[in-house]
Amino acid sequence: MAGLMTIRVTSNARDLARGLNDFIQRQVPFAIAQGINRTAQRVADAERENLADTLDNPSPFTRNAVGVQRAKKSSPTAVVYMKDITASYLEPFETGGVHKLASRALLNPKNVRLNQYGQLPRGTLAALKSRPDIFIGAVKTASGETINGVWQRPTNAKRVTLLNARGKRLGKLNKLDATQNNGRGKLKLLIRFGDALPVKKQLNWGTRAKQIVDQWIDRDLAAALGEAVRSARR
Repeated sequence: MAGLMTIRVTSNARDLARGLNDFIQRQVPFAIAQGINRTAQRVADAERENLADTLDNPSPFTRNAVGVQRAKKSSPTAVVYMKDITASYLEPFETGGVHKLASRALLNPKNVRLNQYGQLPRGTLAALKSRPDIFIGAVKTASGETINGVWQRPTNAKRVTLLNARGKRLGKLNKLDATQNNGRGKLKLLIRFGDALPVKKQLNWGTRAKQIVDQWIDRDLAAALGEAVRSARR
């Protein structure tokens, strides 16, 4: 569990049990754990909504990264946490700074199909690297700008047949346009590499959690203790 993305829900609810009979008091630790867990689940649900509201169409992997370590009779503290992998790249949304990248450079797709969450599908970069018409490197454009990225060479499909490793014809070619670049055609930029960009949105993970705990912990504890009392009187 990443420390910056962890919320602990606890209470001093044992004070509420003073004056109750011995049988009911024996139920108190369980009731306290139940109340704390209800509040912790409210926090987790709210943080999942927070992810969906704050981030741009987050993937299920990101939305489902909020976990709850439930309180027990012997340990009346619940922990709401962000799973480590997700916490590592969402941390700047809590503390500020730049986006954390899985590699040294930001992948900025230009002419590559993305998945429904606006992300480069897994395995796409490796598949592109294996193509004979693809290369990765820096290209100096006609305007003098140097762009580092994944490029596709133009192919004269009438004269050349490109095959994949299985011997099948490759599709999605950058077909040669002889009217460009003195008949040599133009390179097509598929993915541009760039630097990490500043994070502009904030999750306010801790602030939202505290608001929910303050709003619900007393009510959830009272309800759980009330249920314990009613159960003891039956």
